[in-house]
Amino acid sequence: MSDVTIKQLAQVLEMPVEKLLGQLDQAGMKFNNADQVISSTEKVKLLGFLRRTHGKNEAAPEADDSAPRQITLKRRTVGELKVNSGSGRGAGPAKTVNVEVRAKRTYVKRSTIAEEASHDAEREEAARKLAESQAQREHEEAQRREEAERRREAEEARQHAEAEARRQEEAAAEARRQAEEAAAERARAEEARAEAPAPVAEPEAPVEAPAPAASDDGVGHQTAKLDTRSLGMILPRIHEPRKRERVVSKPAPPPAPAPAPAPAAATPAARPAAPSSARPAPSSAPSSNDARGAARPKHGGGGAGNGRGGDREPGGKRFAAGELHLSDADRARRSSGNRRGGKVKGRSEAPRGAATSGPHGFTRPTAAVVRDVMIGDNNLVTELAQKMAVKGAEVVKALFKMGVMATINQTIDHDTAALVVEELGHNPVRATDNDAEAALASHTQNVELEGEKIQRPPVVTIMGHVDHGKTSLLDYIRRTKVASGEAGGITQHIGAYHVETSRGVITFLDTPGHAAFTSMRARGAQSTDIVVLVVAADDGVMPQTAEAVKHARAAKVPLIVAINKMDKSDANPDHVKQGLANLEVIPEDWGGDTQFVPVSAKTGDGVEALLDAISIQAEVMELRAVADGRASGVVIESSLDRGRGPVATVLVQQGTLKKGDFVVCGVEYGRMRALVDETGKQVNEAGPSIPVQVLGLSGVPESGDDFVAVEDERLARQVAAERQQKRRENRLVSKSNRLEDIMAQMGQGEGQQTLNILVKADVQGSVEALRDSLTQIGNDLVKVNVISSGVGGITESEATLAAASKALIIGFNVRADASARKVIDTNGLDVRYFSIIYDVIDQVKQAASGLLGMEIREEIIGVAQVRDVFRSSKFGAVAGCMVIEGVVKRSKPIRVLRDNVVVFQGELESLRRFKELVDEVRNGMECGIAVKQYNDVKVGDQIECFERIEVARTL
Repeated sequence: MSDVTIKQLAQVLEMPVEKLLGQLDQAGMKFNNADQVISSTEKVKLLGFLRRTHGKNEAAPEADDSAPRQITLKRRTVGELKVNSGSGRGAGPAKTVNVEVRAKRTYVKRSTIAEEASHDAEREEAARKLAESQAQREHEEAQRREEAERRREAEEARQHAEAEARRQEEAAAEARRQAEEAAAERARAEEARAEAPAPVAEPEAPVEAPAPAASDDGVGHQTAKLDTRSLGMILPRIHEPRKRERVVSKPAPPPAPAPAPAPAAATPAARPAAPSSARPAPSSAPSSNDARGAARPKHGGGGAGNGRGGDREPGGKRFAAGELHLSDADRARRSSGNRRGGKVKGRSEAPRGAATSGPHGFTRPTAAVVRDVMIGDNNLVTELAQKMAVKGAEVVKALFKMGVMATINQTIDHDTAALVVEELGHNPVRATDNDAEAALASHTQNVELEGEKIQRPPVVTIMGHVDHGKTSLLDYIRRTKVASGEAGGITQHIGAYHVETSRGVITFLDTPGHAAFTSMRARGAQSTDIVVLVVAADDGVMPQTAEAVKHARAAKVPLIVAINKMDKSDANPDHVKQGLANLEVIPEDWGGDTQFVPVSAKTGDGVEALLDAISIQAEVMELRAVADGRASGVVIESSLDRGRGPVATVLVQQGTLKKGDFVVCGVEYGRMRALVDETGKQVNEAGPSIPVQVLGLSGVPESGDDFVAVEDERLARQVAAERQQKRRENRLVSKSNRLEDIMAQMGQGEGQQTLNILVKADVQGSVEALRDSLTQIGNDLVKVNVISSGVGGITESEATLAAASKALIIGFNVRADASARKVIDTNGLDVRYFSIIYDVIDQVKQAASGLLGMEIREEIIGVAQVRDVFRSSKFGAVAGCMVIEGVVKRSKPIRVLRDNVVVFQGELESLRRFKELVDEVRNGMECGIAVKQYNDVKVGDQIECFERIEVARTL
């Protein structure tokens, strides 16, 4: 094989040169152009690479599948055949016809035939093995079914045997009990016979049993004469199973003496015939029964004619086999039932009303039952109906008459429940079943009464308007930089600190000054002893300053005014005093009782005087608290920390809070795992007026909740559960369900749009402030609805809720986690993060304003007065006018006013000035105006030109 170029080899192989170069490159041979020479070795290498690529085995070339398994040979033979065109004189020349013979033969390799035969054998073997496996499985399945059937039959047999054994045991027990009862009856009969009078001289003569006294129900019974042999026959019948009830009752009253038998009744011949309904006597009955039957009195009142009450002997005597063990009332009831069934010949019937007053009679109450119904603060309608023993629909109907729309599954308050109970005729009683709360209250009261009170540090709250220097003043006192770390230079939540000063320990509470944090300032004023009102000397009294004064007065705590920023050149303390005097806060130097201290948080001037004023005020107040005992106090702030869990800043007011105590805090409870002071250090205990952060609660408590340390976890859990249930009921009751409120809401909902917002913040106080501020945004056309709020980061479930409600998500100093961000990206939610509260309020106002849309307003741009009217063949009436205001434009709509009343509204058809068509005419110029489709213009009319503009609505 000679060497050729790449181009020549491509021509031989009938393939593009680029493809061949690519194959050579894949085989590991680098060629740059088509003119390079490829050697025989390189050709063999390329061939081997192509074989490997296509799955050929070069190691065994003799087994290569590239050789054909069969060969088909085609052979074609072409010949000529002469055909005569006809016979006879007029026949033409012979025709030559080409004949083509095609032959096709296929030759198959012997190895291929043998291979196919082996494949057929393998397939047959596989089919045989498959059939055997299938048969084996069917056989095993049949065996399993047979085994299961045998087990089931064995189990049924075992259960049947057990049931049969139980029946036999029950039968044996029944037989033993019957035998015991028979023995008892025999013993009682022997005792009765021993107590009876001595028998007559003739032993075979029958002994007549004495007749019993009349029962209470007026039905008399008479006992037949008995002897020893008849008693032995009767007793087994009395206790015959499954025919008569076996009830042992008290013995019958003592018998009375019976009359002597008639002489003629002593013989069998004088015995009356037995009634047709009597059963024949058993074959074992003695012959002395005839004598007993003959001695029956004529007017006995004991038997029934239907045979249900007892057995009869051949002589017609009825033996009450089911009555010897019955009480008097049962005998009377059975006798009356038998009489109703039928009357026996020759027997007297008892009075008709004798057995109508049995023990099972029902007497309908003649007066309504008035019940004392226990009602609590919240009552479920169904439970209230059960307490009054009426249907729930009756209570719902009574509520509807009172104007309250409530279903049987809703909750109503105490006052409404009391009115409903009185309406239905019952007595409402207030339920006082709050045992856990009572135990907690008594425990707290005992600590306050029994403990020894000592002097405690004062709790001082710093209040005032935003940016008046509250935190800066506290910063100077604490020698820290708190203000520099606040977002936007304002305090976003309450800070609690206790400071060691030269006058002792003072606890400070720093409250935010923004208008949204009103509830925070109210809580701070209620938890404090002294309020320090910070007012900037260069700014004066502001809205939050006046609000702080109101909170201090509502909490009834003394007020100290710190006039801050005295280092500024434009400071005017007299202006501050005058402004506060208008609020009835009179300085001491003006004859009032309020201390005014000028200070500078920047230079520190007057800070010592302020601390002196606080100490003097605390000494006057004589602040004392119990230091020993279990702690109680109030929650200042709470948050949810990812690493530490729920964290609450509490202020201890009584007792000492220790590490490991069980605490109830609002609806949450827990064991104190750690106590952390304001510097981040862990402490073992905190006394009165000391703020600490506590860890270990079951959840994030509400700011302002009280906390109490209890003796064990059981009481803490019980109190928390009761408070949670009460809060849930109050939340259900708080939903308006009165008819007038529902109708008012239906009227307000027409055309009103709603902006749903989901709020998450870092602390509970910020959540409360944001929720209150955002819900106040809106008007009759748009409403802001906070669908959910909470403390901590934004979770996946909250993002899903926002997606379902199409809500705006607001994160205040928090962020969304990874799963929540995935939901947010998938649904395209709008999430906005903030660290300053007034930025939140501004952007929510903008978003709510976007829902209002555009408002179309009409603005008057010009007025023309008609001075004369001309007639035109083309336009009709043409008004000669003088423009007295603004500009009259031809393209704008117009109104025709007559005596300041609109008589027509349309558009101009022509506006001319000196026979020229113009677009506008300005003030003080004359013009001719033709009003389209209006020809009733008169002298003195005014043509008002206006335009419509779109203005964005705002809140």
